[in-house]
Amino acid sequence: MSTHKDLEVWKRSMNLVVDVYDCLKLIPNEERYTLGSQVKRSAISVPSNIAEGAGRKGKVEFLRFLDIAQGSLSELETQLILVQRLKFGDTVQLVDKDIVIIRKMIYKLKLSLNK
Repeated sequence: MSTHKDLEVWKRSMNLVVDVYDCLKLIPNEERYTLGSQVKRSAISVPSNIAEGAGRKGKVEFLRFLDIAQGSLSELETQLILVQRLKFGDTVQLVDKDIVIIRKMIYKLKLSLNK
């Protein structure tokens, strides 16, 4: 039986969390508990909601949690753009490539569940 750990979108979003943590190592101390903490929570929320949805019974619930993961991904994107604009770190790769790929993967997973 497969689990959320077999989903490529979960694996990629877990890697994104690690990359976000690495990116935030250079954030100023005064921002670690405000913006830094919020960015980390948003990043963690993506694979967490994918996992929770996959662990629920029924595709309707899974779809609901994929919607939440998608919302968290948009929130993370916004926060990473802010980190970039405030010159706290280089987030271009995360925003322009990784998040775009994960967003497409969630979309395709939702389409396959709706069939």
